[in-house]
Amino acid sequence: MKKKAEWPRKLRSQEWYGGTSRDVIYHRGWLKNQGYPHDLFDGRPVIGILNTWSDMTPCNGHLRELAEKVKAGVWEAGGFPLEVPVFSASENTFRPTAMMYRNLAALAVEEAIRGQPMDGCVLLVGCDKTTPSLIMGAASCDLPSIVVTGGPMLNGYFRGERVGSGTHLWKFSEMVKAGEMTQAEFLEAEASMSRSSGTCNTMGTASTMASMAEALGMALSGNAAIPGVDSRRKVMAQLTGRRIVQMVKDDLKPSEIMTKQAFENAIRTNAAIGGSTNAVIHLLAIAGRVGIDLSLDDWDRCGRDVPTIVNLMPSGKYLMEEFFYAGGLPVVLKRLGEAGLLHKDALTVSGETVWDEVKDVVNWNEDVILPAEKALTASGGIVVLRGNLAPKGAVLKPSAASPHLLVHKGRAVVFEDIDDYKAKINDDNLDIDETCIMVMKNCGPKGYPGMAEVGNMGLPPKVLKKGILDMVRISDARMSGTAYGTVVLHTSPEAAVGGPLAVVKNGDMIELDVPNRRLHLDISGEELARRLAEWQPNHDLPTSGYAFLHQQHVEGADTGADLDFLKGCRGNAVGKDSH
Repeated sequence: MKKKAEWPRKLRSQEWYGGTSRDVIYHRGWLKNQGYPHDLFDGRPVIGILNTWSDMTPCNGHLRELAEKVKAGVWEAGGFPLEVPVFSASENTFRPTAMMYRNLAALAVEEAIRGQPMDGCVLLVGCDKTTPSLIMGAASCDLPSIVVTGGPMLNGYFRGERVGSGTHLWKFSEMVKAGEMTQAEFLEAEASMSRSSGTCNTMGTASTMASMAEALGMALSGNAAIPGVDSRRKVMAQLTGRRIVQMVKDDLKPSEIMTKQAFENAIRTNAAIGGSTNAVIHLLAIAGRVGIDLSLDDWDRCGRDVPTIVNLMPSGKYLMEEFFYAGGLPVVLKRLGEAGLLHKDALTVSGETVWDEVKDVVNWNEDVILPAEKALTASGGIVVLRGNLAPKGAVLKPSAASPHLLVHKGRAVVFEDIDDYKAKINDDNLDIDETCIMVMKNCGPKGYPGMAEVGNMGLPPKVLKKGILDMVRISDARMSGTAYGTVVLHTSPEAAVGGPLAVVKNGDMIELDVPNRRLHLDISGEELARRLAEWQPNHDLPTSGYAFLHQQHVEGADTGADLDFLKGCRGNAVGKDSH
């Protein structure tokens, strides 16, 4: 257990607000124009509430209200709360993709913390990229920090059927292409998909990353699953505000919580919940900020024997409301602990170990959180594939894949990029059937650019009309956590930098062997070398702005797709006096 720091002591914020010098009066005097009494600057913890609220981030549209609850908690605990708006990257708004801006958001958050008088931070997040970006920024500064998420939406319902956000969007759009649903019915279903404030109600990336924050120990126990409009979400926000004040007094930092053991707990948790493949990239990036050596091999090693026991879409049938009512993530962590798959002594933001937090919880619905013998998938961890098509790795989510396709050999049907795919996929003359393997290039971190969620390519209508719902698909793109299918993603090196994916041709045979973790292009080594030597990039490069910076410095998906100059920069949080 961490030894608590001496209290009282001089805090970082006193460099701005303590004393009588000209510089201090400059900082303190201006803030007093908001009506703050002088005694609030007496050395008590100043808490920055980093809020990703935005009208253009619908998942986070209710965070202003939650921020008030956080403030109430900070006041109650004797702290001084100051709300700070930070970059909010919404996957359902930003083009080409919010992933393009995750690193920019992390950089902005890092500098917001480093340059301003905060002693501790509450990371107020929701939509999937806001959670990793704020944790990344906070990890780089290593001030006491705690996560509180906005929570998922309520269940959707359409004509008596549960509707999962994202999951049913993909399902219904394929039904329209197959002639099984009219466009009018699709529009009618739209109203049922997002019927309350909050993030996706499936185990999409937002709910996955909320779960990852809790499993890492960076959020209070039970935070991940409380619906956004449930009164208990407000209670969680207020308790978080109270807790951050004590964390500052104890000097409990992210680097003491996010250890290698904590990341291994999170990887196993992701397997148990059927979490998003996006968690791979985000956890790799967060680990890089903390200075933890985490790799794709850790994902395969830690997740390989973990059953998927959370029966939620897109892998199962329920939604986040039911997960919360069943007991939420604490029940999953308890199950992992009982199975010997949890580092029980990992420290959390509560100051207690993860096992102390969850050992007494109860599972209230064993059809939602299943016994291991009834698991959706016996080996539910993210699969890491390697071979001559993916020398640095590719990933697949087995709980969302079709079992009969996990060992498959098929003829490649190649799309050079997303525009090529869109131009060809609905053409009945496209030479493709359900035995083929769809391959899409140039959609990785540099190629799209930003690595958009287009890897779950919709199937051609002529295949859908046969009643076929899944085919093997391979790309260097990402996939929404709400999506499903036998989809190989994050193929590295990506096509845009001359990885083997770049030289796949129509008609090439490809072998997928998930049990043996193999992804192989059936051509000779000599032929592959010849093609790679002849390859030339064929995508336009940005010449200015953040897109240029991103293109020059973004790393591959296999290491988290962070900007190369932002890794390993933890600490040095105190800003320089400029007056």
